[in-house]
Amino acid sequence: RAATNELIRSRIKIKSMNFMRGRTFLNKYVIIDEAQNLTPKQMKTLITRAGPGTKIICMGNLAQIDTPYLTEGSSGLTYAVDRFKGWPHSGHILLARGERSRLADFASEVL
Repeated sequence: RAATNELIRSRIKIKSMNFMRGRTFLNKYVIIDEAQNLTPKQMKTLITRAGPGTKIICMGNLAQIDTPYLTEGSSGLTYAVDRFKGWPHSGHILLARGERSRLADFASEVL
């Protein structure tokens, strides 16, 4: 177990968006979580860091935007999905339902 934890710590890195300018990711998998809360400019800043061999996964739920100046239409996630639509090297997956619990699904509907 200790060896597995060391492997994970050395291969998975969590970085703040504040430190992405000027970086280039070479042969990496980059996961952008909570992407619904990014502006189009922030999304562009992150995606344009991709160097050769890099794959970027953007994850988010437009129903969970909690940045006061963003909407479903102005979110960086929407912007990226719209701009990459039709490009043969990209894909977009929309999950049909939540994977947390019945309670979480119900709360999403009524709150």
